[in-house]
Amino acid sequence: MTEAASEARRLLSRCTHGVLSTHSVTVEGYPLGSITPYVLDPQGLPLILISSIAQHTKNLIRNPKCSLTLSEPEVDDVQASGRLSVLADASPLTDAEAALGERYMRFFPDARDYEQAHDFAFWRLTPVRLRYIGGFGKIHWLDPAQALRPNPFSVEQETGAVAHMNRDHADAVAKYCEFAGLNTAGRRPEMTGVDAEGLYIRIGHAVHRVGFREPVESMDALRKTTIAMCQPDYWGAAQAAGSSQ
Repeated sequence: MTEAASEARRLLSRCTHGVLSTHSVTVEGYPLGSITPYVLDPQGLPLILISSIAQHTKNLIRNPKCSLTLSEPEVDDVQASGRLSVLADASPLTDAEAALGERYMRFFPDARDYEQAHDFAFWRLTPVRLRYIGGFGKIHWLDPAQALRPNPFSVEQETGAVAHMNRDHADAVAKYCEFAGLNTAGRRPEMTGVDAEGLYIRIGHAVHRVGFREPVESMDALRKTTIAMCQPDYWGAAQAAGSSQ
């Protein structure tokens, strides 16, 4: 895997929202951009939750071709930092895939209320090409197979691991925040998800990505890694590798 593909995947994994661009029905021929939260499904594809009355939903029903644009958060020079455009085909989740929405609800718990009140539904964005810019002159077109990585943990495994950490090891989750430099401001952090390359922690409304030093591919490896992350020496190596947050 190329360095650009790895950087693109890290950005897609780190961000939790982007600009969803769709083909406008109201103003024919022009794109419409909407700020849209998302999470990644088991195959590493973005899942979004959108209302049937929203303009972008009407646009996608007419034309499912869209893009999701992301940029590095909190940088001084956006032109010199990473950004990613995911060109994709959008499609609603089937009834059989309803369980995938629970991950979204862990990341954005307030969505549980308006999902029921305003006829919201989950849609998947299936990438066809990705355009990653890593700074001046670092421009790359990537195929999905180059940049995307399926989650090695099943929906049931991830849900169980998250529930276990929040219920039995809240002190460890708090330590991760301390070592990663995440300000909890007196709020209780909660783990919301995990994959091969890192885990997610929600503090209030913000969700933060905390990377692993080495990829984990099994529940046993995950257990060993989350234990190791409670020790300060783990974080020195992780931050030196640029994998934290």
